[in-house]
Amino acid sequence: MRIFYWRLSARRPLLLLSFCAVLLVSGCGGMRTANTPLESTLEKSSCTSNADTLLVLLPGAYSHPNEFTREGFVKALGDNRLAVDAMLVDAHLGYYNNKTILDRLSKDVMAPARSKGYKSIWIVGISVGGFGGLLYAQTHPGELAGLVAIAPYLGERALSLDIANAGGVARWTGPLDAPPGSDPRTPSETQLWQWLRGYVGHSATFGARPPLYLGYGIDDRFAFSHRLLAAALPEGRVFTTEGGHDWPEWMRLWRRMLPTLPLPGCPG
Repeated sequence: MRIFYWRLSARRPLLLLSFCAVLLVSGCGGMRTANTPLESTLEKSSCTSNADTLLVLLPGAYSHPNEFTREGFVKALGDNRLAVDAMLVDAHLGYYNNKTILDRLSKDVMAPARSKGYKSIWIVGISVGGFGGLLYAQTHPGELAGLVAIAPYLGERALSLDIANAGGVARWTGPLDAPPGSDPRTPSETQLWQWLRGYVGHSATFGARPPLYLGYGIDDRFAFSHRLLAAALPEGRVFTTEGGHDWPEWMRLWRRMLPTLPLPGCPG
């Protein structure tokens, strides 16, 4: 069953129920309104008032951005003495469902950040937020300095099985043409995986593709797809932990990943 926001049909209630069942996210009882503009909260660096690097944090489908603070993601930046600001974005499933997530991220988050003088912008996304970060990097080449995808949703299991049966993403090609009537601003899952193939065989330079760091729990319900993507990335950019698809695993991954990311440190 397809759950991509540009493929929702009249069977929407059933599709959303399926999405809730797959993600098992708390608070999955109702769709939140996709307000304009996207709401966000800026957390300034604890060691500098003039950070030129911004981390844009995208939550899971039904999560609230304050969970990044509650669970320790923001605190970990200070613990690692990183001179970065963090933007907590309320990019919930409603924006994916109405096909506006990429446009709203561009207009409400990225453009204002650049106008405020940020020279380096990263996206850090969890679950469907990781999926959103990948889509943004695909459709806005050259904008991101880096991308962290933690337990990202990567599409249907059937497509992942096709990729695995082909011998992995390096050997898989998939259809060469875009589906009829497809919108280039909202690529299909097949087009996303074709874009991800561009990471195969590269260790440092990816052209318009930002450095991609992947983290996931080995028992995550999406781990089959994660392993396929991991095979396309340098070993030092893949992180795993015990457990499944929840905050304790994501926090462990974040703490392991942070010291390896090429982010500016605090002065002195």
